[in-house]
Amino acid sequence: MPWLRPSRRFLSNMSTRTHRFFVFCIMITIVAISLFLFQNAHSFISQEQICDSKLNEIKKLRPIHHDVSSIKPIIFIGGMPRSGTTLMRAIIDSHPQVRCGEETRVIPRILSMRTSWEKSTIEWNRLLAGGMTEQILDSAVRSFVYEILFYHSQSADILCDKDPFVLKYASYISSIFPRSKFILVVRDARAVIHSVMTRKVTITGFSLTDYRQNFKLWDKGFAVMYDQCKEVGKDRCLMVYYEQLVLQPKQTIENIIQFLNITWVDDVLHHEEFIGKKISLSKTEHSSDQVVKPINLEALTKWVGHIPVDIIREIDKLAPMLRTLGYDTKSKVPSYGIPDELVLKNMNRLKNNAKFWNAKAKLYARKLPNTTDF
Repeated sequence: MPWLRPSRRFLSNMSTRTHRFFVFCIMITIVAISLFLFQNAHSFISQEQICDSKLNEIKKLRPIHHDVSSIKPIIFIGGMPRSGTTLMRAIIDSHPQVRCGEETRVIPRILSMRTSWEKSTIEWNRLLAGGMTEQILDSAVRSFVYEILFYHSQSADILCDKDPFVLKYASYISSIFPRSKFILVVRDARAVIHSVMTRKVTITGFSLTDYRQNFKLWDKGFAVMYDQCKEVGKDRCLMVYYEQLVLQPKQTIENIIQFLNITWVDDVLHHEEFIGKKISLSKTEHSSDQVVKPINLEALTKWVGHIPVDIIREIDKLAPMLRTLGYDTKSKVPSYGIPDELVLKNMNRLKNNAKFWNAKAKLYARKLPNTTDF
């Protein structure tokens, strides 16, 4: 039927209209996108400015690691676990110039890794063959450790690290941090092992049932720290006996402050007043619930009467370092000394306000499993 066939003119008009409509749609889309970009341009610019501003702030905060002389003084606190290292760091933490904070746990690991590289001839030669000189590695380790401490210590005047096994590397640390000082906390191995086993502290290699194994491991581990402390020298490494710290806190802490060459403040005698304020405690550390209390004698002789008789007879063979350190290994109840007035007052405070202090200790009771690498 001819009348059903569209004319050429009609088809041409349709094509022109379609083309114009298509062009119109493109123009509308371009205008819409332009308007959107114009309206949001200020937002994009603001976001870019914020990012640039934050980046500049970070750059300003980042410490410079290349100049060793610019690095802040650092205190390293160590000793065998359950020796009083947490109490020691809480006391140091109460000084306004210093902040130690909780155990980092990563610093001993990086130091152990650096040591293992050098001990392995094959690994060391591979590193050297790959262009990793000793200077590069030491610079990297120094930067890593300092970065951790700088931010963990909240940029305090004097940085501090309390990781029990960090003193195993005192000699190396002293070489990369010339302004560092070390505090090695010493405690009777019998008290240490009793605490480890009764409080179920899981330390790599230690047993919760085998006394002989534990005393041997204590002796081996402490001997390394002892030798490292001697190698560093008395001017850089101070041995602090836990027993004297709790019996004669005033005199002992005065000696520590003098060794660290920092100004005396009475705050260091009352660390418990700063718990939850300047001093933060981790609920994954076994000693947190104990150091919330003022310096006291509660844990001094808890071990007496609890270690098997046959182990006591063999103690000089199992842990010869005890004699080296001057501990009495023959008496059933050794005398560590006479308590001073300060600690006697603290003991009365604990006795008269037992409910208060016990409730406070419960707040910091360990919540999570905790394994200490040896």
